[in-house]
Amino acid sequence: MSRSEWRASAAVTALLLAPLAPAEAAWHVTVLHDFDQRDGAFPNGALVADAAGHLYGTTEQGGKFGYGAVYEVSPPALGSTHWSSHVLHSFGDPAQGGDGAFPTGSLAFDAKGNLYGTTGWGGAADDGTVFRLAPPAVGRTEWTETVLHGFSGGDGVGPEAGVVLDAAGNLYGTAANGGRANDGTVFKLAPPATGQTAWTATVLHAFGGTDGHEPVGGLALDSAGNLYGTTEDGGAYNYGIVFKLAPPAAGHTKWVERVLRSFSQTDAGGSRPMAGVTLDLAGNLYGTSYTGGLDGSGTVFKLEAPVPGKTKWVETVLRTFVYHGQSGTTGEGSFPAAGVVLDAAGNVYGTTVVGGTSNGATVFRLSPPQAGHTKWTESVLRSFPDATGQGSFPESGVILGLDGAVFGTTYAGGTYGAGSVFALTP
Repeated sequence: MSRSEWRASAAVTALLLAPLAPAEAAWHVTVLHDFDQRDGAFPNGALVADAAGHLYGTTEQGGKFGYGAVYEVSPPALGSTHWSSHVLHSFGDPAQGGDGAFPTGSLAFDAKGNLYGTTGWGGAADDGTVFRLAPPAVGRTEWTETVLHGFSGGDGVGPEAGVVLDAAGNLYGTAANGGRANDGTVFKLAPPATGQTAWTATVLHAFGGTDGHEPVGGLALDSAGNLYGTTEDGGAYNYGIVFKLAPPAAGHTKWVERVLRSFSQTDAGGSRPMAGVTLDLAGNLYGTSYTGGLDGSGTVFKLEAPVPGKTKWVETVLRTFVYHGQSGTTGEGSFPAAGVVLDAAGNVYGTTVVGGTSNGATVFRLSPPQAGHTKWTESVLRSFPDATGQGSFPESGVILGLDGAVFGTTYAGGTYGAGSVFALTP
């Protein structure tokens, strides 16, 4: 299922839902920015923040040329309450040619303040790009974009997620299609050698269907250099997988893939994971499935790392979402398309693209079981309306602020219908 297909499906489902009963007390929502096409439209990919609290993200469309943009939303200046926004880069400039189009993934920072990301289209072969945005030089205001790699089929097509960086500055990511069987790839980009300017692209793994198909989510990187991710389809039952990709053993060059979990159509643990997974400090993985569970409305799951001497990862379903149709009995959400984040207390935060009291989707929190219990507790922090200027369909997930705030974006809605950036405070 393509992104456009599931968006259409989610929108239709939301329209069919009857108004639901109020959820528990919601957090306060503040709209930090409304997109108006000129500065971007339809924000995609989770936000990233710098040490000063500035937020950065991508929009799939809009910008100066209509092919998407990278934007910054800055906290209020002293004595003000107004957040400001400006475009760092608009894709599709004819004067640049081949700089990418339609970014849908998150951004990543390096230690120098450079931003790295991907576009699903554009580049020399129109198969997508990996780009870098360098901050302005002293006395300047313009960020400088450099295309680090243009995909051309064999190394991948259409990267939909962002990239992750290791300590050496290497970039790792996924391409949804392409590779030897056109089932998608995991790639690495190594920085230029001394005196060189070209980055070196390597395909670490090309999927072949039974070991995964269409990796649309991003990667997680552990301290040992292992990569973890998901594919939306493929696997033993063709409903997606969670995988681990281990670096080559000493004396070898091949990365080794292992399927940690294969989902099925009737799986109580979920199916069709559209986002990547999140690592905790103990090496456990947390993720979401867009469908599956008790009635096919998605799940939040945890895969616990094997204990010493064992190899099997143990799954726990933290939440099974329920599609209530027109029963109107609850304000919970369903169909989570984004991944989750964890706070220091072990609470899990995420979003759904359907449901809530106004059918504009939800932001939720899952709290760990109390002593002597096994059930995680869901709180709906916000149900997004469609028609009050606060946005709808927060498909990109959320990030956590140091002050307990939750920041995110809505793909649609807002004052101009092109999405918004929001903050939730307790």
